[in-house]
Amino acid sequence: MASIHAESALLADGWATRVRLAIEHGQIVSIDVGVDPAPGDEPVSVLVPGMPNVHSHAFQRGMAGLAEVRGPADDNFWSWRQQMYRFALSMTPDQMQAIAAQLYVEMLEAGFCRVGEFHYLHHDRDGRPYGNIAEMAGRIAAAAGETGIGLTLLPVFYAHSTFGGAAPGRGQRRFICDLDGFGKIVDRCRDAVRHLPDGIVGIAPHSLRAVTPEELKAVIAMLPAGPIHIHAAEQVKEVDDCIAWSGARPVRWLLDHAAIDSRWCLIHATHLDEGEIAGLARSAAIAGLCPITEANLGDGIFPAVEFLARGGRFGIGTDSNIQIGVGAELRQLEYGQRLAHKARNLIARPQGSTGRALFDHALAGGGAALHAQTGMAAGNPANFISLATDDVPHQSQDTLLDSLIFTAAVRPRHVWVNGRPLVRDGRHVERDNIQKRFLIAMHQLL
Repeated sequence: MASIHAESALLADGWATRVRLAIEHGQIVSIDVGVDPAPGDEPVSVLVPGMPNVHSHAFQRGMAGLAEVRGPADDNFWSWRQQMYRFALSMTPDQMQAIAAQLYVEMLEAGFCRVGEFHYLHHDRDGRPYGNIAEMAGRIAAAAGETGIGLTLLPVFYAHSTFGGAAPGRGQRRFICDLDGFGKIVDRCRDAVRHLPDGIVGIAPHSLRAVTPEELKAVIAMLPAGPIHIHAAEQVKEVDDCIAWSGARPVRWLLDHAAIDSRWCLIHATHLDEGEIAGLARSAAIAGLCPITEANLGDGIFPAVEFLARGGRFGIGTDSNIQIGVGAELRQLEYGQRLAHKARNLIARPQGSTGRALFDHALAGGGAALHAQTGMAAGNPANFISLATDDVPHQSQDTLLDSLIFTAAVRPRHVWVNGRPLVRDGRHVERDNIQKRFLIAMHQLL
């Protein structure tokens, strides 16, 4: 049994001081409040829960910084997507694992303790399945295993290029599956995560562009329980194309035809009308927001103020992985609302801390989206972050979260996942070896 003593800790029921946490077999077995440290306790100043990352495409970490050059015509999401396809077509399984491991090191250093990997890079470079049809998914699980991050693996069903069952494009050949092949991938994904201490498998019909209604039903039936993630309403063109196909907007179509409930996470959901905002909030589904990627791709601004006013829930993800940071995603989310509404502190509760409200929403919504327990309570996984507060004067506890999100003065120092100390003084314990492999892989790719 290990134990940590924190001067201050954000527990499931709020802040507490002089907190001692006992950890055994990766779980918090007891929490004592208002106590002095015992012999053998590891002392920390401020302890907060580890954050879930609801949406990641690991292979895109290799593209970070490489798509910021304007082409001969106007750049937008769709021109970026063509660059992404070209990059995806070149990657080997070894390179995939090296890039994913580097990404997961960076996530852990940033305070993300679990990732929802929305995985669609399934096949070989010519589009043919590997001998192990889930070879690439296995490499994702291996990267999670070597770094220690919690994994909710979300194999993606992707069959068409756009609405109405249109044939896929050649650039999508590594993503494409039929239902039989996808069922085999899901089965192999279960095998791939068995060696992980807390591996979870969900499913991810890519989007209404990429699946037909009949395929959507069949894919959902493959996993009677567990998380379901889908891209929805990221781009205005997607909304217009969905209306042309079905007469309805994407989120409205899902609400009317897919029995959306708390198992679901709608990624982005950027472009919603008032009825969709209310319907999505009533459904108890999670909005999977990726504010940095949504800004980078020019997607638009999610109506968070209106959604939360109706009781909606959200988690945060890093999506294209152009920048990795808990505070960075939450800051971009709040700043987008400020720009849209021309006001400040919009996600804060009345007379409350904006940082605390953002953190609480993302923690609860992220855990729900990934079907994982979050927060510091007895029986929960021992996933938490100690904060480096040396560069700030004494502050109230919620103000430390404000500083974590809105300044560079507070940052993660140590990170534990399932009770294992994976990050020490801001560096992952295996960073040097993993980074060497990453740099070799990137040299080969570029």
